[in-house]
Amino acid sequence: MALNYIWISFFLIAFVVALVKLIFFGNTEIFSLLMNSTFTNAKTGFEVSLGLTGALTLWLGLMKIGEKGGAINIFSKLISPLFSKLFPDLPKNHPAMGAIILNISANMLGLDNAATPMGLKAMEEMQKTNPDKETASNSQIMFFVLNASGLTIIPVSIMAVRAQQGAANPADIFIPILIATFFSTLAGLISVAIYQKINLFNKVVIAYLGGLTFFIIGLIYYFSKLEQEQITIISNFASAIILLSIITSFILLAIYKKVNVYEAFIEGAKEGFSVAIKIVPYLIAILVSVGLFRTSGALDIIVLGFKNVFMFIGLNTDFVDALPTAFMKPLSGSGARGLMIEAMNTFGADSFVAKVASTIQGSSDTTFYILAVYFGSVGIKKTKYALTCGLIADFFGIVAAITVAYIFFH
Repeated sequence: MALNYIWISFFLIAFVVALVKLIFFGNTEIFSLLMNSTFTNAKTGFEVSLGLTGALTLWLGLMKIGEKGGAINIFSKLISPLFSKLFPDLPKNHPAMGAIILNISANMLGLDNAATPMGLKAMEEMQKTNPDKETASNSQIMFFVLNASGLTIIPVSIMAVRAQQGAANPADIFIPILIATFFSTLAGLISVAIYQKINLFNKVVIAYLGGLTFFIIGLIYYFSKLEQEQITIISNFASAIILLSIITSFILLAIYKKVNVYEAFIEGAKEGFSVAIKIVPYLIAILVSVGLFRTSGALDIIVLGFKNVFMFIGLNTDFVDALPTAFMKPLSGSGARGLMIEAMNTFGADSFVAKVASTIQGSSDTTFYILAVYFGSVGIKKTKYALTCGLIADFFGIVAAITVAYIFFH
């Protein structure tokens, strides 16, 4: 519903701005430019979707090998001690716990198709023991925020888009996204823990979160001391070797489990092809509306306003052109993806703006969409502080994404 209103607003605002330019400034070409933009962006949307087919087919094929080889189960075992402390209201052997761990593990690996069914199953199981069926329980809110923060190890779709758009190294945003999404998740988790009075100073929690935090801070400190060229070289090398190591481990684990690796890849590859085809209408719709919004000058007005504010404060404003992706991200994943692609088309796939937009895109998930789907699936109407904590995670994720992008790419 939110995307519907946004989509209509883009069209109406673009028309009004164009009308103002015609009446008050005598710009007779503006409507011709808008029409040309419509056809151009519709063509771009189709070409981008078509180009994504190869990358998504490859990655989802590899992910299916990891899934069948037991990668999710390994992640589940690694994080289960932490989750038992974050969901104190759920008994250790509660049916929801397994679904929660599988959902988060799948999200971390970029397996959206596996994550969503497990997420809905987890909400259903938690709802069975929820005393107030119309009000979200503590466990359901914690689960929602962990999903909304979007902790992801492998940003498959973003790397696929960057590859399709001709980026020199599509995986160069791998480490920045990992850092940004960590801060998003940490902020969301802490905010929920404060509301629910969960003891984050428990030895198990400190061991997990403390260790990860020190690692991330150390990573940032290390890269902040390097020259830009060194950062690029090391980041590209580290991203490539980590990703290749993960892929290799998926294949070796699948072989060990006696999985037919080729058939598993084909099964996942078919999913990749269908995903690429499904996003065609959504991508065309959002790119056409965003194209009109930019061509009319409305987007430039908004960006200029923020740029002036940041200039007044004394901040560098090179990132401002990527802010539309940040504004859209909590509302619509496809809308934010469209704005990210639009930034690549406008400024270039390897531009600073495009890399900031890509890092923002991977820093968190679509909060409003997840809120509607997960709580709506079990009939919950009162979500209490869930949205507040989700937006806190979004805010810190976006700030971290911009900050990290300056360290790595500026």
